[in-house]
Amino acid sequence: MKFSYRAERDGQTYTGTVEATDRFEVYRHVRAEGGSIISVTSERKSIWSFSYWNAKFSNVKEHDKIILASNLSAMIGAGLSISRALAVSERQTKNPKLKNILLFVRGDIQKGGTFNGALERFPNTFPKLFVAMIRAGEESGTLDDALTNIANQLTRSYELKKKIKGALIYPSIIIVAIIGIGFLMMTEVVPTLSQTFKELGAELPKSTQAIIAVSDFMVNYTIVVLLGVVVLIGGMYALLRTNFGRRSRDKIFLMVPVVGDLVKEVNAARTARTFSSLLGAGVDIVTALKITGEVIQNSYHRDVLKEAGEKVQKGELLSEVFMKNEDLYPPLMGEMVAVGEETGALSDMLMRVADFYEGEVAQKTKNMSTIIEPFLMILIGITVGFFAVAMIGPIYSLSDAF
Repeated sequence: MKFSYRAERDGQTYTGTVEATDRFEVYRHVRAEGGSIISVTSERKSIWSFSYWNAKFSNVKEHDKIILASNLSAMIGAGLSISRALAVSERQTKNPKLKNILLFVRGDIQKGGTFNGALERFPNTFPKLFVAMIRAGEESGTLDDALTNIANQLTRSYELKKKIKGALIYPSIIIVAIIGIGFLMMTEVVPTLSQTFKELGAELPKSTQAIIAVSDFMVNYTIVVLLGVVVLIGGMYALLRTNFGRRSRDKIFLMVPVVGDLVKEVNAARTARTFSSLLGAGVDIVTALKITGEVIQNSYHRDVLKEAGEKVQKGELLSEVFMKNEDLYPPLMGEMVAVGEETGALSDMLMRVADFYEGEVAQKTKNMSTIIEPFLMILIGITVGFFAVAMIGPIYSLSDAF
């Protein structure tokens, strides 16, 4: 049950919430914090309340996790207990789902559980990378450093995603605009021109007849067309959820010019930073490779990391796996891993690789609009040109005849 309380400590009044079995446990919790209870009230959320469903279905964003890790690191580094640091974070956060999660995590810790064990109960919010680094920090007594590393890791990952999404906004807008204008042309403009051609009895070229046929179908069967689009999108979504669909998508991305190189560098940066962060936190190399593989989105890169884990368990060098797969990981990755293995500074070398490729990705995404713009202009030119020749051409022919 969740309780809210008002308490006094060092002459100051403060409030808090705690998950407890009864009021006596709330009193024990507050005394452990060095305070004394003023009032206690139990909170029961109705399933009909907005706050109940808001907390149930809201998401914990990457930004919320970054702030949480940074704040916990600062408070624990300053000497606060993990329980008290979680209580402060719970009061500070505005995300209802995260607030409930922190409440349960703090309750588990107060009952003698570990921080990483409590977080492990929420795999959809805290991935294995987060939990593994927390576990390593707890076991080594450097939880504040582990939380700092987590915050840095999440920040870099968040920034990388933002840059990629930002680069895709411009072409996405153009493509959506082309589709929208094309639909309006086929359902509004073409029928008008078609009626004119029929009234004049003009003999139309094959290209014009094809456009008119498509337009007539879209006008007469608009609902069928819209349902077909929905079914097509749903079918593609379902296909991409299958192993075959994911493998096909990943292969296509790797083969597309410009995009393929960007995908390889993004995965190299993500692999290097995640792997380095885990090693730096004290996670063993085989577990670090396994967790890194779960973070990487491209299935072909995951295969390389899976192979790397198997080879390392057999006593083989990690660098040999990356060098053997230079079609997926850039040559620098294998070379730097080899240097790290020879010098015993693998984590540092991987961090340098991550910094380098994150810089490369940042530069390429910044120039993405410039690179894609000519292709979009060619596509628009071909589309407009074809429509002009097919539909405007017959009009000029008719005007010459008169």
